[in-house]
Amino acid sequence: MREITIQTEYIALGQFLKLADCISTGGQAKFFLQENEIIINGVVDNRRGRKLYSGDRVEVEGCGAFTVTRA
Repeated sequence: MREITIQTEYIALGQFLKLADCISTGGQAKFFLQENEIIINGVVDNRRGRKLYSGDRVEVEGCGAFTVTRA
């Protein structure tokens, strides 16, 4: 499980996908979320604006599992 470190209180799921190298541009997030399953803390959620906080666990189909940490 890889750690993704954020500098702010939270990060939106769309931004997270770019930071985690699952997508190359923010504009791809909408389409990526329509075609791939995202599991956040054990619950499926594909809302691009979903806020992720330190301690959240994110599993991205085809990309891997991640933990959000705060610097």
